[in-house]
Amino acid sequence: MSRLYYSEEGRVMPTLCEELTTFRRARKRLALPATDAPGQVYILARPYPENAAPLRVAVNGVEVAPIAPERPGAYSWYEFPVTDLRAGDNTFELWTDGTAMDGWSLAMEAGRAETGSALSDDGGETWRSDRMGYLNSVLGEYVVRVRLSEGEDPPPPAMVWEVEDSPRLLSLRRLLPPVARDQGPLINRVRALSSWLASSWEHTNSLRAGQYAPWDAETLLAWAPRQVGHNGKRPVAMCVHYAAAFVSCAQAAGIPARCAVLTDAVNGFNGHFVAEVWFEEYGKWAVVDPNTDALFVRNGVPMSMGEVQAVGESLKTHIEYGPGAQYQRTFPHMVEFARENLEKGVCFGHRSVWFRSDLLGRPEFSPPAHGSLSYCETGLVWEQRDLAAGFGMFPFFGDEGYFDAAPAGFGDV
Repeated sequence: MSRLYYSEEGRVMPTLCEELTTFRRARKRLALPATDAPGQVYILARPYPENAAPLRVAVNGVEVAPIAPERPGAYSWYEFPVTDLRAGDNTFELWTDGTAMDGWSLAMEAGRAETGSALSDDGGETWRSDRMGYLNSVLGEYVVRVRLSEGEDPPPPAMVWEVEDSPRLLSLRRLLPPVARDQGPLINRVRALSSWLASSWEHTNSLRAGQYAPWDAETLLAWAPRQVGHNGKRPVAMCVHYAAAFVSCAQAAGIPARCAVLTDAVNGFNGHFVAEVWFEEYGKWAVVDPNTDALFVRNGVPMSMGEVQAVGESLKTHIEYGPGAQYQRTFPHMVEFARENLEKGVCFGHRSVWFRSDLLGRPEFSPPAHGSLSYCETGLVWEQRDLAAGFGMFPFFGDEGYFDAAPAGFGDV
């Protein structure tokens, strides 16, 4: 058993984090219980592409081995064991040896009023806990977590749904395709929603645009097709957003749906974001990808996530594409993704669910940049086996019963 200790939720915007130099240093304090074993420290950070200098870290005043840069230009998880942990506050200080802001960036969750993080501009002589971030303009909490061998992670949270008669759902419902709103076969309604969304806008990731779109279905349907969003900029509207929009639209049509997050590895580049729909007639959650307009079917029955994972490299033989796939295939990057990743089952190596499906009713709980950096949000619930597979920087792990359970409470007012 082990337990993760953290003081942020991984709500990181990669465009608003902390820059480190030999003068500009970051400090994070975490309260920990007494421990008799080494702890595992996790840091989310980004080395610049041309940077060769290591990230330097001191724990409770004692410098640990320097961390060499990996995955240049990307925010990734770096981890190391440490023995100098104590009961009470533990201090982590981070810096690098350069004098300009072109060495390392430390991930930060902006907007936290109470913080255990502080910033120094004079090499650690003085510290402040306001006017943080590279533009000295926000309050924030640095993403540094510790897992101790003692203790046990809490059970994963229950699924949360939209309120059935909420004004937001009723407003969204009027936009849905008529087939999705009727009471015909569920598979037809799901296909209609998937094809409609896949045909609505061009997949635009964080390499092709700079400002992340919110997980708001109506806003996505306004911003993404026009390619104009906040401050007049082209919005990032990628696989995450197709699935988030699908989950809200499905609930507006009275269909239980949830977000499912996929990756090949902790810091892998081969991730994806899909949805799962509850099929009462089969007693299971089935996978739908509204980005590529793909359903996964075996012997005429929609496949669960576990069934999709078990197929592995031959997944292509179980994919049924809808008409929205034709639109997506007009973009070369989507053709390559389908051929080299989706159809080979690469992204299905590890799965999690985003336990909140109330994306319209409680937008403040949606991540502000998921998919633009290594996964880091604490609201992701991974499979229990993933804890031993390197996902120790997350706090929630569920068993088969958790992932396979019927959508309790769906439709409650």
